[in-house]
Amino acid sequence: MKGNIEERACRMAQYIIENRTTVRAAAQAFGISKSTVHKDLAERLPAFNRTLYLQVKAVLDENKAQRHIRGGIATRKKYKGV
Repeated sequence: MKGNIEERACRMAQYIIENRTTVRAAAQAFGISKSTVHKDLAERLPAFNRTLYLQVKAVLDENKAQRHIRGGIATRKKYKGV
């Protein structure tokens, strides 16, 4: 997934918006690290596409707000053996 960084950032942002997915899932889908996804979306994307950045930021903020709930569910599954 090398090449044009701006194109990669736009494709990742669209993927996250369309699928309402997490940074971790996007990184896995694109075959890059979570750090690269964060850097592309938080630092590079606002420089050339502000509207797309605001849309993806809304999804990421929602994921961040729900993170503690998902962690609790995962822990419950782990100890109940589900």
